[in-house]
Amino acid sequence: MSVGRDQPFAGPGPDAQFAAALAQGRFQIQHCTACGQHVFYPRALCPHCGSAQLDWVEPSGVGCVYSSTTVRRKPESGGDYNVALVDLAEGPRLMSRIDGVPPDQVRIGMRVQARVIDDPAKGKLLVFMAAPEGTP
Repeated sequence: MSVGRDQPFAGPGPDAQFAAALAQGRFQIQHCTACGQHVFYPRALCPHCGSAQLDWVEPSGVGCVYSSTTVRRKPESGGDYNVALVDLAEGPRLMSRIDGVPPDQVRIGMRVQARVIDDPAKGKLLVFMAAPEGTP
């Protein structure tokens, strides 16, 4: 029996495929060829239509902050940081952080751009930076 892309449970799982791409410095999300929707968090089946026809694509990385909160920590524990929900231009909403901006200055509606960074303690991470003025 051959394994096709309409058989979602063959090979490494979607989360492992996402992690492997991230480890190579690439941010990818899934795109359903059956209904045309983009998908994140990685899945075996499209949450919109149930199809297994999910391909990996590189999104624009452009997003908009939907929500943000500041997590308070003592300076000796690394200081404050933010946790944000970001709506990608392609549609999916994901959780990350906004780097390069003080946590209490991250605002709902702020335009951001995805970046894969190399964190010495955690390896490759997907974060967002404030987008330059005029970013659509």
